[in-house]
Amino acid sequence: MKRFGWILLVIGVSLAACAPNNVKEEKDWEKYFAQYKVEGTFMLFNNSKGQFRVYNLDRAKQRFQPASTFKIFNSLVGLQTGVIKDTSMVIPWDGVTRRFPSWNQDLSMQQAFKLSAIPYYQEVARRIGKQTMQLWLDSIKYGNMKISRIDTFWLDNSLLISPDEELGFVKKLYFDQLPFAKTTMKTVRDVMLMEKTPQYSLYYKTGWDFNDVKQLGWIVGWIEENRHPTFFVLNIETEDPNFDMSKNRMTILRNILTDAGYFKGEM
Repeated sequence: MKRFGWILLVIGVSLAACAPNNVKEEKDWEKYFAQYKVEGTFMLFNNSKGQFRVYNLDRAKQRFQPASTFKIFNSLVGLQTGVIKDTSMVIPWDGVTRRFPSWNQDLSMQQAFKLSAIPYYQEVARRIGKQTMQLWLDSIKYGNMKISRIDTFWLDNSLLISPDEELGFVKKLYFDQLPFAKTTMKTVRDVMLMEKTPQYSLYYKTGWDFNDVKQLGWIVGWIEENRHPTFFVLNIETEDPNFDMSKNRMTILRNILTDAGYFKGEM
């Protein structure tokens, strides 16, 4: 149990109340990463059972740039400060043609979140300002809390956060335990809902950093069945320039959640 104490404290679980069989290293999950020849970690915390499962514990402690998972934090601060008036607030396209055609248009906050449109959230960050953003980073202790340029710091390896810190952050968001208005947190939770069926609801935000050497991918969120949330973080990395990050990270997520018994409405 001692080696897992740091994780349990981060996600707000009482170490003293945790039975040894509540924490498990899932070495068998390696096959889902080996299938695509990627390095990675996966963390899963079933809140109602107090059960924590993790693959690749060492990587789960390492910090990486959050990439577009930072849109969760950026949305919270934007809404709390009034920089984002509501999810329908539109920021006009600046006319610069970018890699993803869906970004090259006027977008509302809700559209920008779903499309993971970086330009929208860069403008939000500029409007928030460096001093205010730093105050919120420090207050929440988000990762290493470092800002370089106000509109690139979550993309340029200044701001770094570990998978276990990401898990603790979304868990606090779910339970209204962050220092934002409850209406603000509910609004962000609502835009994180990506899939809803009679059996489950899937909430998440993706992240993707791609450069000349590596691709880094994230999916951070929770799956809810019978009003019981289970929080997860997927973090993967590859040097394959042809790796289909958008498709493959979601396949890995769904395969592991299926393996763990989810999507059937029985958890």
